[in-house]
Amino acid sequence: MSDAVIIYTDGSARGNPGPGGYGAILLFGDYRKELAQGYRKTTNNRMELMAVIASLKALKKSGLRVTIYSDSQYVVKAIEEKWLDKWIRTGFKGGKKNRDLWEEYHELSKEFQLRFHWVKGHADNPHNNRCDELATQAADGAKHELLIDEGYEAGINDC
Repeated sequence: MSDAVIIYTDGSARGNPGPGGYGAILLFGDYRKELAQGYRKTTNNRMELMAVIASLKALKKSGLRVTIYSDSQYVVKAIEEKWLDKWIRTGFKGGKKNRDLWEEYHELSKEFQLRFHWVKGHADNPHNNRCDELATQAADGAKHELLIDEGYEAGINDC
């Protein structure tokens, strides 16, 4: 079995802000795991990033090579084009949004060898399409199943 993990992620928000959810698929050799969770009030960008965070938290071994596919240019460019590095260096100057999640991602990212790739959403990628289904189903979940996006609802950094 290879030590490379492949992850597909997607996020969704109904109303943006509104009820939201994320979906993810983790692939490791013959192993496949799906993740999904809904939140009562959040944004699409937060759910896109939350999908990545939840996926990394689900990995049980550090040091893995991980390739993440996302249809979020916000997430992919922030990492691959080093926007996040600048945001961290400048203390998120200018009120960059979702600071709480970006800081959480940054800490988790130190555990792995990460690469991000953008994929076109709602196209012909079956894994991305499944993540979209998971995310929208989570967002549309019963009220009692939806968690509180603490960072968003607390108004941290004008998320």
